[in-house]
Amino acid sequence: MSAVGLLRCPVCEGTLLAEDARLQCERGHSFDIARQGYVALLAGRSPMVGDTVAMVDARVRFLAAGHYDPIAAAVADLIARLGGHQRRILDIGAGTGFYLSRVLDQLPDAVGIGLDVSKPAARRLARAHERAAAVVADAWQGLPVRDDSMSAVLTVFAPRNAPEIRRVLAPGGAFLVVTPTTRHLRELIGPLGMIGVDEQKDRRLDESLSGDFERVEQVPVEFTMTLHRDEVATLVGMGPSAHHVTPERRAELIELLPEPMSVTASVQLTHYRAAD
Repeated sequence: MSAVGLLRCPVCEGTLLAEDARLQCERGHSFDIARQGYVALLAGRSPMVGDTVAMVDARVRFLAAGHYDPIAAAVADLIARLGGHQRRILDIGAGTGFYLSRVLDQLPDAVGIGLDVSKPAARRLARAHERAAAVVADAWQGLPVRDDSMSAVLTVFAPRNAPEIRRVLAPGGAFLVVTPTTRHLRELIGPLGMIGVDEQKDRRLDESLSGDFERVEQVPVEFTMTLHRDEVATLVGMGPSAHHVTPERRAELIELLPEPMSVTASVQLTHYRAAD
């Protein structure tokens, strides 16, 4: 099945078919495919504010340098060892498609859908992999994906709409969540006034998914990055901490850091399955 065959109309939930440069359901709801290759499947105006062009560009530069490659490798390895054929992967909050592409590279028989609310991210996502469809959608308004259609759903530093994720997962499917630990970027949080991680985040994650999912396993991924000041600026600029100080103040604080410096990357990769 192609990635388009896994999508559904966000208005009436009907099957979508590709016709020329658009997707259309049998009731006539039509969604243009942008010239950059993505399609917006929104039932209405979303209140969510996605990543800006500057944030997306920063993410492209930082990820292309290989700094988060161990995280991507852990995600791809876990999905690969789950087994099965003709796998169908949904990445929610996919951003530039970095993690989804790594998974698809490791699974030559798989197809993927990358979903993000940001159009600048979707433009990058559309070029990320030939077997991935790029979709602009708000996960909190509902996933424009068919019931029981996905063999794995992935969220990396992204929101999780548990009932919707359970709806789209096929029986026996896997839900994989990547979240930062309290040690993630700990050398930068204080000096740069970045957003820290709640010590109860792991417990709150399980609680937010309870009733829909149960934990199967958890894989820690922790390593040290050597970053120059310009790379630190890129790292800060690609996440929500970019909004917490002015660019001028951020530049001043970064100039006070060692050159280069060691920075900890620390995340948990948690595998969930649908609860009985």
